[in-house]
Formats: sequence, C-alpha cells, structure tokens
Amino acid sequence: MVVDDSLLFREIVIKGFENDDRIEVVGFAADPFEAKDKIPRLEPDVITLDIEMPKMDGVKFLRHLMPQYPLPVIVVSTLTASVFEALDAGALDFIAKPDNPGGDLAMFFRELRAKILAASQAKFAYRRRENASIELAAEGVKGPLDPGKVVAIGASTGGTDAIGSILTKFSAKMPGIVIVQHMPAGFTSLYARRLDSITNLQVKEAEDGDDILPGRVLIAPGDFHMIVVPKGTGYAVKCAQVPKVNGHRPSVDVLFDSVAETVGGKALGIILTGMGTDGAEGLGKIRSYGGYTIGQDERSSVVYGMPMAAYISGAVMVQLPLYRIPDEILRKLSE
Repeated sequence: MVVDDSLLFREIVIKGFENDDRIEVVGFAADPFEAKDKIPRLEPDVITLDIEMPKMDGVKFLRHLMPQYPLPVIVVSTLTASVFEALDAGALDFIAKPDNPGGDLAMFFRELRAKILAASQAKFAYRRRENASIELAAEGVKGPLDPGKVVAIGASTGGTDAIGSILTKFSAKMPGIVIVQHMPAGFTSLYARRLDSITNLQVKEAEDGDDILPGRVLIAPGDFHMIVVPKGTGYAVKCAQVPKVNGHRPSVDVLFDSVAETVGGKALGIILTGMGTDGAEGLGKIRSYGGYTIGQDERSSVVYGMPMAAYISGAVMVQLPLYRIPDEILRKLSE
C-alpha cells in the first residue's frame, strides 16, 4: 500500500510495479487518515510511507498506527532528520525519494523492490521505544581498552536500530569503531549526528583521512567505500567512490577486507541484521587473519540474511542475540 500525498508519485510507484509478479500495489492513500481507514480492508503486507504530508505527518501517523496495526513500513522520503524519528516510531527501513520524476527511476525501483521484498519476509514486531537511558555494558572496565584494536561493524536492513543499541552501551574508553550501514548519500551524516547525540562516543560521518581514535566512531559515508589504512602507529580511513561491491557502496566486505589486512589479529568484526550476503567474505578474512568475529543470531535479526551467509560460510566464531553483543565485544577487548 502506497501512502503519499503526491498524486504523481503514487502513479509512478503503481506504474513501476504493474508488471512485477512479486509485488502487487493493493491500494493507496493521500493522507494518514485515508490510510487508516483503508488498512483494515486492504490488509497490506508492507506500506510505503511519505513523511511530509497534510493533516498529519508520517511520524505521527506511525505512532498512531503501530500499536494497532504493527506492519512493516518503508519510509520513502526526501533528505530529512525526520527519517530517523520515523525509525524510532516503528518504521522498518527507508529509501530516498527521487529528486524529480526525471531522475534515475530504474535505480530507485531496484532499491525499493529489494526493500519491500525484504520487509515482506522480515520478522517484524512493533515495540514501543522509551527514551534511552545509557547503561554501560561493562561497569568493571578500568581505564582505556587496547587502542591498537579496532571494532568493525556491518549492517543493512534493521541495522540503524541494532547499531544504536550496541553503541549506547559503550563508554568513551572504547577503541576506535568503524561502521558500514547500507544507507543513501546524505542520510549517513544525519545518522552519525543522531548517534553522536545519544551515546558517550564521538560519532561522525567519515571523511577521507580521518584518524581512528579511542572513543571515536566513523560511519562510512553514503555512496563511498571506506577502508582502514595504517597511519603512523595507528590507523586512519580512506573514502573512495570506486565501483560497487555486492551491489553496495559502501560495502561491508570492502571495509572488513581492509580491517583484516591492516589490523589483523587485533580486529573485531561484527555482522548484524541485513538482507543479502555483503560482509560474509570479509568477515571470514578477519577470522583468517586472527581477528575475532561475532554474528547476530536469527531470532534477534530483523532480516537474517547477512549474518546467515557469514555463519554458513564459517566466518562467524560466535553467534549471539543482539542484547549480548556489547558485553561480548568488551569481554574480548579486555583480554
């Protein structure tokens, strides 16, 4: 079901899927009130939702909708911080709306199709999010952990929430953390600022040449690969717009490969919820170079795709539910 106040955009989406035998547009709504009336009758499996709409915005609609009809929602929006408010309100994933009808619609529909199909298979259950209070995972950690170590995290669908739940458990004593979350250009900066505001860590969208430092988290910028390179006695990152890997830029495999080769046995690789196989090969490389690898388990993953591929390939040394991953990271870092 398509919920968007733009008649033109609704027609574009309906036409875009009219010959797709996997996706049927069962209906549309021009505003949240119309949507709420139609949902019980149409019983959609997945909803696409704009944020900026008349009468009620998409975030408020989600807060009203989710307790009564907990459905997978893909936010289709222009670049705005409200996207992350929508995720907090229960949306599963998001995609950037094309800047204009003459934009690259083929690429847009490839991404939207993938997200809708993933959402239709996701284990989705709405849970009310309270204001997060930061509780450190390991109160007993004394002094900085080994700054020569690097924590690398990769995620896709469901990962924005999963990454946040991990980082909020860490103190500023942490070694440097590098992250690839599949996300469009522009949104990674907003996401980094959001994480920076709710954690004890310094979180920023990575820039070419940024140092990896204790207490700092670098998020790969959208549409750029990020690799870890040596710098003096420590490490830095390089960001480049070279070809996509596994259909992604940034790619988790690209990051993990560089972490394995540069950090070796002092690396920790963590692969979280997401669709596809990106990261499985790179995580295996971290393990083969002597690093420690963790995979999110099926039960706690929104989409058990990337962690499953890594587990089946033998790349995962320990598989854990999301809530146990922060303590396992700290346990390994303290050795």
